[in-house]
Amino acid sequence: MRAFIAIELPQDIKDSISRLQAKLKASGADVKWVPPSNIHLTLKFVGEIDATTQNGVCVLLNEIAAHTPPFTIRLAGLGAFPGSRSPRIIWVGLSQGQDQTKTIVDQLESGLEKYGIGRENRPFSSHITIGRVRSQKNMQHLTHDMSETEATIAEKLGEFKAGKITLFKSTLLPNGPVYEILQETSLNTI
Repeated sequence: MRAFIAIELPQDIKDSISRLQAKLKASGADVKWVPPSNIHLTLKFVGEIDATTQNGVCVLLNEIAAHTPPFTIRLAGLGAFPGSRSPRIIWVGLSQGQDQTKTIVDQLESGLEKYGIGRENRPFSSHITIGRVRSQKNMQHLTHDMSETEATIAEKLGEFKAGKITLFKSTLLPNGPVYEILQETSLNTI
């Protein structure tokens, strides 16, 4: 099965991001917008795993969560990878919670190696993917709208307490991926 590890977002945060997406859709750019129900903060794409590896990943999540207290994530900023001149991924950034998510990712990267899951080649950047660019159609309008919107969204996207790490199964279907929770692991509340 295809799997990834992420932090789920509360519904009010998904609603805020959905409103942001609606503003950006007005540009007419050729972007596949992530459905609000699928929006999350990816920590690690695991890839194809079997049941034995899944069990090991679940044990690792329990170990990491036992030493990680809940923390606040505040959303702020809007950007694109690899950059705003030729965007491929449209994202929302974090103004708080980056250090904690990076610490979790570092632990995941180290712990997953024993299951044959390789490290990422790129450094981790805490972000929430909200759209994937399909072509350059109306790209100037999109980058202009992103620039104008970025200045006004700083306080509007919200914040939440991250209290769980979730292992998801991702099933790719013709109309987009479907995510299923395999394990939710609560962070240490002591």
